[in-house]
Amino acid sequence: MFVRIRPLMLMLLAMLTASPVLAASHREAPLIANDPAADITDFYFFRSWQDPDKAILVMNVIPSQEPGSGPNYFNFADDVLYEIHIDNNKNNIAANIVYQIRFKTEIRQPGNVFPLAYVALPPITALTGGGSEGLLVRQSYTVTERRYGQPPHDLGTGPMFAVPSNVGPRTTPNYEQLAAKGIFPLKNGGRVFAGQRDETFYIDLGGTFDTLNLHISPILSNADDANDAIIVGAPGAGTADTFSGFNVNTIAMEIPISELIGPSGNKVLGAYASTSRPKVTVIKKDGDRQNSARFVQVARMGNPLVNELIIATNTKDKWNATDAEEEADFVQFYCNPAVTTALNVVFGTGFPTTNREDLINALLRYSPGPPLCGGGKTTETLADFVRVDLNIPPTPPASQKRLGPLAHDASGNATPDRAGFPNGRRPNDDTTDVVLRVVAGILTNPSVPNLGDGVNFNIGSVGGNKTANGIATAFPFLPTPHDGRDRRHIDPGEPLLP
Repeated sequence: MFVRIRPLMLMLLAMLTASPVLAASHREAPLIANDPAADITDFYFFRSWQDPDKAILVMNVIPSQEPGSGPNYFNFADDVLYEIHIDNNKNNIAANIVYQIRFKTEIRQPGNVFPLAYVALPPITALTGGGSEGLLVRQSYTVTERRYGQPPHDLGTGPMFAVPSNVGPRTTPNYEQLAAKGIFPLKNGGRVFAGQRDETFYIDLGGTFDTLNLHISPILSNADDANDAIIVGAPGAGTADTFSGFNVNTIAMEIPISELIGPSGNKVLGAYASTSRPKVTVIKKDGDRQNSARFVQVARMGNPLVNELIIATNTKDKWNATDAEEEADFVQFYCNPAVTTALNVVFGTGFPTTNREDLINALLRYSPGPPLCGGGKTTETLADFVRVDLNIPPTPPASQKRLGPLAHDASGNATPDRAGFPNGRRPNDDTTDVVLRVVAGILTNPSVPNLGDGVNFNIGSVGGNKTANGIATAFPFLPTPHDGRDRRHIDPGEPLLP
């Protein structure tokens, strides 16, 4: 139940929520907010339901893409090193396997004379050869693997090209067929995709930013909470997915599980994604850039919402630049999460705000360890990883529960989906609702209510190969991006159907 906020409380809340929260990792830190090509919005790691012998790793960048924002639309950066780091021996150091993705942009004929990237040109139906003539700005890329400290080796089996933005039905007709041509085989038996996809993360972000002024009561009924195909209260006074109708850029990899597990056969893995830029860049008079060979990390992401909900505003940039294995430097924020105080101020709740060993165990370890809160600086290696037990079978799309292990039926009886977050993370997992409850203390107090924003699925998704509530059934497992000509954003109070 909402409570009236007095001026002093409001001031306190402003101090606690001075930066964006509850947005996975969209513009979460001051510096990365100005660098969208390096801004990791979401990171997914899960066992494939299309092929259970494969694992899926997905990194999204360039948040909140308005589909009609031409003429240049949205490209990966040539001077950003995109990486996915794997820990396969449970030592909390993700250096066993590192996948590195680099892009190169070319301006093709007649792009040297034509003023716009996509106008009055042949339709783009291919990435190379016939049908690609209209693709004036084309990005190729490489995938390399660093394995157990050995020199990197190229995983590509031939030229690989990123799929361009979905401009519209005249410029990019049959976009799903075009996107399928952007899936390329890898030497290790896997596949890779790079290109634009639907923004799968769903949340009442506008209400959140308005001092947690959600469009609905933040405590959901058992029936509403159990319904994975509902926007609570909509249409009418209810909420909407703030990211509906927006796109992101996606790097997706499908890797044989046999390639990921270590010599011991361990199938409980940890992973995180990072972006890095050259430490030094010299811009010459002719505009050419000369980059140093050394890179510095500018963003990272393991578990969703960590930087937003847990790390203090004046430390967010430092956190992004720090390796995930050095999370012990930030343990104080896990022990005493300020966001919990903010929730208590706004909603009149009494969630625990100190000595949060449960957060350390859930987010930074494979299994519970000795208490750390109040004990000063620890020498233990703690790491913010997405951790997944690849022994657990994947759940078919139609049976997936957005709340994963916290799922229940309309009567409140537990119906857990063990393949969902925090056992890995799938695109349709409702990390907003799950993380809210974890922050509120549900791991030690089962009576924590059904906290949520009322957005229970990715509304307004388009294209084929998906369930009714937007779960993509096939690799790269994010729905077709919205096209620039006919995109639609679903606003609060607006009917869900076109």
